[in-house]
Amino acid sequence: MGSQDASRWRFPDPSTADRDGVVGLGADLAPGTLLHAYRQGIFPWPHPGLPLPWFSPDPRGVIPPGGVRVSRSLRQRLRRSGWETTVDRAFEAVVAACAEHHRAEGTWILPQMRRAYVQLHRLGHAHSLEVWQVDELVGGLYGVGVGGVFTGESMFHHATDASKVALVDLVARFAEAGGRLVDVQLVTDHLASLGARPMPRAEFLRLLRFVRDAPVRLPLDRRPAARLAPATVPSTA
Repeated sequence: MGSQDASRWRFPDPSTADRDGVVGLGADLAPGTLLHAYRQGIFPWPHPGLPLPWFSPDPRGVIPPGGVRVSRSLRQRLRRSGWETTVDRAFEAVVAACAEHHRAEGTWILPQMRRAYVQLHRLGHAHSLEVWQVDELVGGLYGVGVGGVFTGESMFHHATDASKVALVDLVARFAEAGGRLVDVQLVTDHLASLGARPMPRAEFLRLLRFVRDAPVRLPLDRRPAARLAPATVPSTA
């Protein structure tokens, strides 16, 4: 690890997290701190009035390769939208759009968080997935790659279903690159509808330790979203 990757902090074992998944409070958002945390299965999630909390929830929300669920309506969107997707073409714009998208609910993507992930991106560890309508950014997501695990941090849409398309495309590209798991942190109803499922923390951490040094690189080329439409109609509406 280079000097930029070194952490002056050491986190407790994630298995010691409390019932809410909190591992500890404090530390900083330096690149080395973030990398050390993600390599241990820990991520930051700011809460108003508290020193910076670090989480490792049990269970963990994950989408395995081939595990994404494409509804009939999303399948139609993929085929008819004319959208295209890219990787790392507009990282800062994606993070800014995610922050704005979640502003009404009290975004955790504070200015210091934005700066931290932009720095991590410049070092090659954080990545964005963009969805384009010609040259207009209509959706996307960003997250952190740790070998064979990609942890999604946030997503946004300016057009219906564009964030879903971003996630479907991420899962496809990551699987193609040899990735083993897309980590969505927590299973919400929205993410469950796209195929996210709970994984016991102990199982997630075992897999992470096994694949976190794998040489996985997301393909960066511009691709049509229509390629992601499955050949057959799934049973879900």
